[in-house]
Parts: sequence; structure tokens; C-alpha cells
Amino acid sequence: MTSLTEIAPGVLLATSSFALTTTTVVVSSASPGGCLLIDPGVTVAELTGLAAELAGRGLTPSVAWSTHPHWDHVLWSAELGGAPRYASPAAVTAAGTERDGILAGVQQDAPGHDLSLVGLLRPLDASAIPWNGPQARLIVHDGHAPGHGAVFLPGTGVLIAGDMCSDVEIPLLDPLAADPLGDYRAGLERLAAVPGVRQVSPGHGHVGDAAEFRRRLALDSAYLDAIAGGNPSRDPRLEGCADWLRVTHEEQVRHFLR
Repeated sequence: MTSLTEIAPGVLLATSSFALTTTTVVVSSASPGGCLLIDPGVTVAELTGLAAELAGRGLTPSVAWSTHPHWDHVLWSAELGGAPRYASPAAVTAAGTERDGILAGVQQDAPGHDLSLVGLLRPLDASAIPWNGPQARLIVHDGHAPGHGAVFLPGTGVLIAGDMCSDVEIPLLDPLAADPLGDYRAGLERLAAVPGVRQVSPGHGHVGDAAEFRRRLALDSAYLDAIAGGNPSRDPRLEGCADWLRVTHEEQVRHFLR
């Protein structure tokens, strides 16, 4: 994992060695030493390093948020403390229903975690995360996963988009949803409607500015249009991509050719 880097005042970001997964820390000036921790990951060593870096900065998580119920976004370490860990109600339900699969994913790709802490989430049905720090608004939808909850920080204009708006991944649809394309489109529309986005931080990939945010929204929409028509996509994110991403893309194309 890279060291925490400040991408906006009071907003710190680290990137994992696993799939360019991002961890976000929002610092509270109202409560010195407190912070909001979003999607900490991914390996055991990286979470240990994250906890040590936070401690070195005099920070302790006072609240945490998981953007969605996939294994690499519901991780935790005892070294991070006992902060309440929230997700949307639908995400918490899905994390419970899919717990066996989540644990299998952890054991396969990031072994060594305390499995009793994986997915230990509390449902939060609210418009913002309750904490003594910068306002953290929630944008909840079902694109990519049930109850996917992006976080917008209006004070800095940073949108923590979860597994959407990536510069390295195509839209990954939820194969279990009744309307995967419709859900994803609705999610994109909700994100596009957020006023004042100055930076976007995806769950996997790199931070982009406002123009890049709009470019990614357009690119994602074009990909969905191609898939809806049962056509292969020329999405640039598929050029030289990892094998798993290519396989997922081909599966999505076949799904809509039925």
C-alpha cells in the first residue's frame, strides 16, 4: 500500500497493491484525532501499516463506512480499533446473505485476516454519515452491488465513488440483480447529479478532476449502451487489462446476447 497522500484538505488516500484498491481517510478538525475511514484494505500487512500510519499521525478511526458488500470493501483489523462500521441497509443484508462467498474471497486473495471482523457492519439508513467531522453525504443506489453507497464531501468537492467511475475498470454489473443495466444506469445518474464534484476517487484506480469525472461517466454510459446492444466494446480500459477483467467483460456481453 502507498502511504497516505492528501488529495484535498483533510482527505487522505492510500492505494493497495491489490487491484489498485483505494482506502480513504477523512480527518475531523472538530474532534482532533478522530477520522472517518472508508473501505480500508486490502492485505493484512497493508491494514497493519495503515493502522500504524494513522497512529503516527495521531489519528484514530471514530467511524467507518463500507461502500458496498464485496469482500475487499468490508475488511477490518483489531489494530484499527472498535469504531462503528456502517453500510447501507441493503449492503448489510447482502453481506450477511453472501457471507460464505465473502470469506472465501478473503481467504483466496488476502489470507490471514481475522474472519470474525470481516463484514461486521451496522445498517445506516441516513442521508449522511453521523460523526463529528466534515459532512459526508451518502449517495445510495444498487449499481454494481446492492446498497452501493458513495460518499460525497461537499466541503472539498471529493466524491468517493466506490466501485464506479474508475479509470482502470469497466462497469461491473451485478449478475444477481433483476435489472443489472437499469440499476447501474440509475447509479450513474445519481452520481452525475451530485453538485460541485471537484475530484472523484474510485474504489479501484486513480483520482480524477471534475473533467475526468465527466469523462468517466460518459465512458461508462457508452459501455452500457454497447453491452445492452449485445456488442463488444472498444472501451480503452479493456486494452491490456487483467485477464479477470477481460473474462468478466466477455461474460457480460454473453449475458445480454441471450
